[in-house]
Amino acid sequence: MSGFFENLSLGYQVAFSAANLLYCFIGVFIGTLIGVLPGIGPVGTISMLLPVTFGISPTSAIIMLAGIYYGAQYGGSTTSILVNIPGEVTSVVTCLDGYQMARQGRAGPALGIAAFGSFIAGTIGAIILMFVAQPLSGVGIKFGPPEYFSLIILALTLLSYLAHGSMVKAIIMAILGVGLSQIGIDVVTGRVRFTFGIIDLEDGLGLAPVFMGLFGVGEVLVNLEESLYIEVFKAKIKGLLPNLKDWMESIGAIIRGTFLGFFLGVLPGGGAIISTFVSYALEKKLSKHPEKFGKGVIEGVAGPESANNAASSGAFIPLFILGLPSNAITALLLGALMIHGVAPGPFLISKHPEIFWGTIMSMYIGNVMLLVLNLPLIGLWVKVLKVPYKVLFPILLLLCIIGSYSINSSKFDVFIMFIFGIIGYLFKKFDYEPAPLVMAFVLGPILENSLRQSLLISGGSMLIFLTKPISVSCLIIALFVLLSPIILQKSRRIRSKISQSSISDTP
Repeated sequence: MSGFFENLSLGYQVAFSAANLLYCFIGVFIGTLIGVLPGIGPVGTISMLLPVTFGISPTSAIIMLAGIYYGAQYGGSTTSILVNIPGEVTSVVTCLDGYQMARQGRAGPALGIAAFGSFIAGTIGAIILMFVAQPLSGVGIKFGPPEYFSLIILALTLLSYLAHGSMVKAIIMAILGVGLSQIGIDVVTGRVRFTFGIIDLEDGLGLAPVFMGLFGVGEVLVNLEESLYIEVFKAKIKGLLPNLKDWMESIGAIIRGTFLGFFLGVLPGGGAIISTFVSYALEKKLSKHPEKFGKGVIEGVAGPESANNAASSGAFIPLFILGLPSNAITALLLGALMIHGVAPGPFLISKHPEIFWGTIMSMYIGNVMLLVLNLPLIGLWVKVLKVPYKVLFPILLLLCIIGSYSINSSKFDVFIMFIFGIIGYLFKKFDYEPAPLVMAFVLGPILENSLRQSLLISGGSMLIFLTKPISVSCLIIALFVLLSPIILQKSRRIRSKISQSSISDTP
């Protein structure tokens, strides 16, 4: 127990240093800002700011990038409530009741409960993370190459299954991501692979240019084409502090959304997105007046907003313990750690305690900062919403170019960024979700190394993956997930035939 308090003390020392307080503030401020602005999102922002972190310590980098991640969950609610457009994809459900509350003159309580619910959920999520991560790291030590290989296969399969669109398209994206990760020099044989004679590709594709292209440039191109018009709710916003009745109706939803969001956030895929829908459905199910949902009930704002913030804390469990991201944002955080020479996984807590404990403590501080930013500065965020996109997007494009070039002072990286920008635009147009590609691109080298090490251990036998309990369990679940759409489709057909036959037999 004394060791726990020593680590806690270390975390506070790291988080309360002047530099890390500044980076935490920068992260949550930018996170709130991009959460308010629809069409940008934390993935694109972190991609653009990744090169900025190369000149600072790994701890400061993760504190800032994590701040952008959970800060965006706060900002997204503002746009959902005032504009009826989700600033961040996890705030889609908030539009249902948040905007209706605004139309009824209750924008203040809606914004207030969203901020307080997010604060409570973010704080409790950080506490749970603090207590469960270290014990679970002991489980992570039991993972060898076969277990890591099977776990990555399971993670990519779950991500493909939980993708917004077609599962087949998501699997194609995951395979493409693994393929792109193989470009460059093979670390085992020293042979050059898939470079097509281009010397600049021998070191492989850079994480930052690829991600900035897919999520930065690609997003700019899509939004310029759509010419989004935003009409901000014009009524005076007052009474940001919820009254006692609002708290009585919301506190249960906040607590349920917090725990639901945290544990769903651990799942690979859209844990934060799924948790908001599940939270909303749960509150509607438990409510004494379910018919009022969608017409402006405060529980419909409190539950989902708590769930998406808690989910952002839960997503750090697989990242810190196993070194595996659960979504596109944590994949970028994994990439940032790898660029800084830090290997995430079960030994992260023991080898780099300042990163783990410093990040957790910064979450407490960041949540307090976000509460201050979101309530008194609501007028500022309303003005930000009125910034024309024709002004905003050229600035974003310029940041992408500067960020991409500054990494290696290479024009080739800028070229790669624009190539993937066009690819990202086409992905959006044809409904190919880039998240499986991002995760597969980051995890591809780990997947390949785990496969090779496993085969070396077994003398080339693939049976090694079926003789390890954790490995075979992951593969069985992955196979079930892959086959479940086929099984469900066949069961529907059988039920349909039975019902038709029973109808025809009825005299």
